[in-house]
Amino acid sequence: MTKMPFAEKPFLNALRNLAPSPPPIWLMRQAGRYLPEYRAIRAGCANFLDLCYSPDKATEVTLQPIERFHFDAAIIFSDILVIPHALGRDLTYRDGEGPRMTPLRNRSDLLSLTKTGVLDRLAPIFETTRRTAKALSSNTALIGFAGAPWTVACYMVEGQGSKEFNAVRRMAYGEDALFQELIDILVDVTADYLGGQILAGAEAIQIFDSWAGLLPEKPFRRWSIEPTKRLIDKLKGRFPDVPIIGFPKGAGPMLSAYAEESGVTAIGLDQTAPLGWALKEIPSHIVLQGNLDPALLLVGGRALDDGIDDILEKTKNRAFIFNLGHGILQETPLDHVQQLVERIRKSRI
Repeated sequence: MTKMPFAEKPFLNALRNLAPSPPPIWLMRQAGRYLPEYRAIRAGCANFLDLCYSPDKATEVTLQPIERFHFDAAIIFSDILVIPHALGRDLTYRDGEGPRMTPLRNRSDLLSLTKTGVLDRLAPIFETTRRTAKALSSNTALIGFAGAPWTVACYMVEGQGSKEFNAVRRMAYGEDALFQELIDILVDVTADYLGGQILAGAEAIQIFDSWAGLLPEKPFRRWSIEPTKRLIDKLKGRFPDVPIIGFPKGAGPMLSAYAEESGVTAIGLDQTAPLGWALKEIPSHIVLQGNLDPALLLVGGRALDDGIDDILEKTKNRAFIFNLGHGILQETPLDHVQQLVERIRKSRI
């Protein structure tokens, strides 16, 4: 693929700390169930993984929000749990209940992981990345992604989503040597997986640590920051110029330590992170991304405009990427997303 001039892509310029005006915008879960065109494709798939592993369909879904709203970046349509699936864990998605897999609870379960041929099993995602990269315009960037080792381990040990993830915390605190082995495997496999996405055309990476907020300070450093740093060090050793966004959801005051110690280029803020605090506490060489409450996008109107304007005013003197504090809600009206895009695009001209 022929690379386009870097300056043509506002999203990548922001990650170089160049503060483009207006700020670039993309939304977490921008390809998803709020789009009727997504629902039409999903209805034709046997299951969710069928969609993730179909390059034709996953590419089309990745491009849908770009074609409709002209966001500054596309993010590959996939799921953070394709890695445990590629490691041989059974994985199903039940409507209204989320993912399910057999819990990993002991050394025998750990030894059953299939560590050979992982990238071959993930090849459809790399093909989706290649096709999407070729299809995007010269000013739209492509984001690859993966789950952070801690968050992926949460699902693997618990076997499903949970509010507390007590099983994984019991292992992390009470069988830390065993849990460390699982984390080590995930660091290595995730680095290879993200490297494959970069080779296929991803120009930036986002690491989703969705359950980072479960951890108090000392375990947060061990199970969120340290594995993320090792993962980023591996990537930077191969791809030193590829920017990396970390999204440790719910990290609160630990965001500053994560930003300074993990090696990220940028940090995603969830909607509970006070933006004024982040602007003061997170070093200026770390680009900020976020953090509009998805509920404001759901509501629309004046409340949405006020929320947008508040973020834009606070970040006017810093490189910034506009995003939500979490994924777009399924019930979000399409005209509210258009309102958001238009408000931002007209803000700093």
